[in-house]
Amino acid sequence: MPSSTIKIFLVHGDPKRLKTVELSNWTGKGVAGSRAELTEVLAREESQKPGVYVLTGVDPQTEKAAIYIGEAENIGERLKPHLAKDYWNHVAFFVSKDENLTKSHIRFLEGRLIEEAKLAGRYLLKNNQASGAKLPECDREDMETFLEKIRQLLPVLGIEALVPRPNASEEGVNKGKFFCEIKHIRATGYLTPNGIVVTAKSQAVLADRNSTKKYPWAKIRRAKLIEEGILKSRKDHLVFTQDHEFTSPSAAASVIHGGQANGLTAWKNAQGKTLKSLESK
Repeated sequence: MPSSTIKIFLVHGDPKRLKTVELSNWTGKGVAGSRAELTEVLAREESQKPGVYVLTGVDPQTEKAAIYIGEAENIGERLKPHLAKDYWNHVAFFVSKDENLTKSHIRFLEGRLIEEAKLAGRYLLKNNQASGAKLPECDREDMETFLEKIRQLLPVLGIEALVPRPNASEEGVNKGKFFCEIKHIRATGYLTPNGIVVTAKSQAVLADRNSTKKYPWAKIRRAKLIEEGILKSRKDHLVFTQDHEFTSPSAAASVIHGGQANGLTAWKNAQGKTLKSLESK
């Protein structure tokens, strides 16, 4: 992905509130804000244009990050009916500054966004079928470029729905393997921009530590992973059935150890050096 200059305008000076985002040499523009300030979002001129939008929040039944991806010829009018749904608390939408987005363009963008969000699998999709649209080759290439810019800006807005999950086979990963061991249990992982991935077939202790009575986070997290089928019981240990990304080395180590653990000392490279010692260099 080429380097870019991003221009972020904080309407109220508060990074958590209404903002606009633009990229150098791009005809598009993004607007984002919280549900609490939707009235102000809808009052903006950009909301009256055609474009694509995403609503994000947490699904109350699964407690997973949720996203709705849509398109509209008038973003503001389309957003109003979504007030009947209470799972979302943030909105972001993208329009063109040069008025060149047609209905077919935005339907194509919606379809591609849903397709990539499905592939990434980071969010629970509240709508997984897009209207879609076929475009002439030149228009399709223009929209793929527009999509690339949206892909760059969404993480800046705190939305990682399109970010591909780390792949253990990617070039360079094997050079950065780390290991977490306790007794006869061993797990393998590698660092990512979001934390650390524990790879499939890694092991975790079977029983929770007594310390989880006072610090229950690890017990709760382990139970959730078992419920989701990511951790499965074997004769004397648990095993990861797939790669799983944790937000920190300590979060991963706590699940592997069955209780509170310091990931900076629990994870070591092939030479036996801890994350703490490597980071202190």
